[in-house]
Amino acid sequence: MAKFELKLPKMGESVAEATITSWLKEVGDTIELDEAVLEIATDKVDSEVPSEVDGVLVEKRFNVDDVVQVGQVIAIIETEGEDVSDVKSDTVEVEKQEQAAVEQVAQTIADAKETVYSVSSNEDRFYSPLVKNIAKQEGISQNELDAIVGSGKNGRVTKNDVLNYIDNRGSAKKEEASISETTKPITKAEIQQKTTPTSVVVSGEDEIIEMTRMGKLIAHHMVESTQTSAHVQSFIEADVTKIWNWRKKVKDGFMKREGENLTFTPIFMEAIAKALRDFPMMNISIQGDKIIKKKNINLGMAAALGDGNLIVPVIKNADQLNLVGMTKQVNDLANRARLNQLKPDDIQGGTYTVTNVGTFGSIMGTPIINQPQVGILALGAIRKVPAVIETPEGDFIGIRYKMFLSHSYDHRVVNGALGGQFVKAVKDYLEAWDSNREI
Repeated sequence: MAKFELKLPKMGESVAEATITSWLKEVGDTIELDEAVLEIATDKVDSEVPSEVDGVLVEKRFNVDDVVQVGQVIAIIETEGEDVSDVKSDTVEVEKQEQAAVEQVAQTIADAKETVYSVSSNEDRFYSPLVKNIAKQEGISQNELDAIVGSGKNGRVTKNDVLNYIDNRGSAKKEEASISETTKPITKAEIQQKTTPTSVVVSGEDEIIEMTRMGKLIAHHMVESTQTSAHVQSFIEADVTKIWNWRKKVKDGFMKREGENLTFTPIFMEAIAKALRDFPMMNISIQGDKIIKKKNINLGMAAALGDGNLIVPVIKNADQLNLVGMTKQVNDLANRARLNQLKPDDIQGGTYTVTNVGTFGSIMGTPIINQPQVGILALGAIRKVPAVIETPEGDFIGIRYKMFLSHSYDHRVVNGALGGQFVKAVKDYLEAWDSNREI
């Protein structure tokens, strides 16, 4: 019998570690090729780790909530065939034993530190596993960590923020000691009184539901965005009758030829990508007091997860895709989001976001900007309405398919003229649709 080492796979350039959230298989369970063995969570996305072989799980190297580095062995699976470990030299085996002993001592020290300095994320702030590890190793308490001003995305505390805090902590403690001689110390009770939110009165008939990890992250990001950006909205109505009739005419043939469902979303995405190319100052991000003008147009697309939460996978270089390519990208990301199969790279690098509130029947909305972007467009429901039709022979009343485009933008860097011109350009591209377009 051979033993296969299941390692934590690489999940993106910026992801170096992950936290184990649950084991889907127990020791002794039979595992098939590509069957999920455990679930992990990173700062970006939750995902599963599949088995690369058929066999039986004989060892779990880590427990739930343990932080694992990319490339580390997380489990041992016994498979049919010769055990390659039998042919290894005695020297290698000794080195393994020594390494195991070192790791055991290190784990003992880490466990001891964890009992003294235990830090965790909460509904207000999320800390990466790396930041938590540094805090534990350096003896940084929860209150100290919560007080650090983050320089990362959405105000997140980064590794450099913690290291800078450690460098300055020595002098800060001296100043704190001198101040404490002349001032009354603040008690723990007073701190809790200031930071604890107003409690909600709960009766015996009420149900208390714990927020999911993803739900807490979304709530934190939404609050951070409203506190960071000066949100302003512009609304415009677009006549999409040509698009409605054209899609009705070609969707069946498209399904037979491409095996993909042609929805309205890729059509709208194409128009938005063109408008961003026309107005590049909408395709920017803010970093401190600097504006980062993005070269690539990467469209974020709000999609539903299996548990009802939302996530924003990204269509990279959207302006370079034709309608067939855009359709395949939209359908693939939406399907993998529902199945919780998105990878960290799938949700990184967005420069502008689109959300389809019309899916739920809403005709317009005021979406919250996805930081550090400066704009987000909500697509309203398409409605059949009476409208004035202008012709050379005069004006007439006719039935048209119309929708509202709701544009939220950051008024710190996007003025009303630019915000209005951009959404007007999207409307113009939609209304100028070629009814004879080949696809």
